[in-house]
Amino acid sequence: MTFITDLDHTFLRSDLSISSFSKELWNRFAKDANMGIATARTYKKSMQFLGGLDLNLPMILLDGSLIATPDAKIIETKFIPRSTADEIIYEGSKFGIFPFLLSLADARLQERFSYSHTLNKHQKRVLENYKNDDHHDKQADLKAHADNFKIVYFGEELRLRDLHAHIYGIYGDSLKYVLAPEVYVGCYFLTILHKDADKSSGIKSVSKSAGFSLEDLTVFGDNHNDLGMFALAGSSVAVANAQDEVKEVASFVSSYTNNQDAVARYLADL
Repeated sequence: MTFITDLDHTFLRSDLSISSFSKELWNRFAKDANMGIATARTYKKSMQFLGGLDLNLPMILLDGSLIATPDAKIIETKFIPRSTADEIIYEGSKFGIFPFLLSLADARLQERFSYSHTLNKHQKRVLENYKNDDHHDKQADLKAHADNFKIVYFGEELRLRDLHAHIYGIYGDSLKYVLAPEVYVGCYFLTILHKDADKSSGIKSVSKSAGFSLEDLTVFGDNHNDLGMFALAGSSVAVANAQDEVKEVASFVSSYTNNQDAVARYLADL
């Protein structure tokens, strides 16, 4: 058996913690099953949250832009070129909004979190969760770096929909886009990625390297960026707090939320 879960709003509780019950169930299953994560989070943040968990699969990180082992071995990367990222930053500035930019700083999986001096109220709230991190790169004139994992905008829904339409009109399907609600901050986010960067592509790569069948795979999620892996896996579980579009395509909809240990309770019932 193989189980891969999203983190935010799925496996993590809303305070970004993992209960002792969830850890116990996870580690019990890890003795005989493949256990992994697929998240929009960075390597560093994921490892901070996942202390005490047995992870025996490579981690699918940054929406599939990075696949790496828990001991920081890079398996696969998918980058947005510097020139393209700089063009997107410029196009976004026409809408009065600047993104967060996640990039790779070095081969030891050190990350760079870049952003402009010009921040909206939603970005300021996001930064509250990162104020103690040491990989900030605040710029007066925001520019991309050589190896860019993803570009993320936070803002009002209508503005981001307009920005999405504008950028899609320029780049079309040469990039990948995720536009969805951001529950923690109370706004929307628009993530722009390499065209082949998504959780489903990451799962395909991990399944080949680890040798498990997609039919034997169960995935857990809550949001739009989980839809690809829901379509791929033999079984898919939407937590009770998942977006309606996710519940509609899930094999099973849990009656428990992320704050009620939905993933662990599903495992406990097997």
